[in-house]
Amino acid sequence: MIAEDTGLVHLSTGDILRDELARGSELGQKAKQYMNRGELLPDNLIVTMIEDRIREKDGFILDGFPRTLTQAEALEEIAALDFAINIALSREEVIVRLSARRACAECGRIYNLWFDLPAGNNDELCDNCGIKLVQRDDDTPAVIEKRFDIYMADTRPLIEFYREQGILVEVNGAAAREEIFAQIMRIITT
Repeated sequence: MIAEDTGLVHLSTGDILRDELARGSELGQKAKQYMNRGELLPDNLIVTMIEDRIREKDGFILDGFPRTLTQAEALEEIAALDFAINIALSREEVIVRLSARRACAECGRIYNLWFDLPAGNNDELCDNCGIKLVQRDDDTPAVIEKRFDIYMADTRPLIEFYREQGILVEVNGAAAREEIFAQIMRIITT
């Protein structure tokens, strides 16, 4: 939504990794092993992948990167950030929301059974291509819990890192999607 409204390029590590998986690349094969276990990819692989895409863009939104202090420090060598936005949400809410995600195996569109259902509230078929929706291996509660533990250990320190730089902005992730969008738009357009 932000990319559509601003024209900035949305660079999602998840989307990039799914593209690598779909193409069957060597990176995709390595990534699958880590993703299915709910683990983060090694920093050097992620940094290289992101660096190639950032260098091609004038303005961008990073989604899912950086996730470690090592990645954040490497990012400083690649590009300067205007903002680091933390969308704060409780562990319980993260598990509920992510385990409700469903994806279309054909076109890759993502739905959520809580707040982004396919048309007609049909949680079985994709609006775009009519293919049955599936739950990704990395969206099961057990894997999400493990990912949250990794977040607490590896990613949460980034909040203080960016706070010290004076670019951290916190957003209430428990708010409705439209309010979260409005909060972020106020941040990036003022």
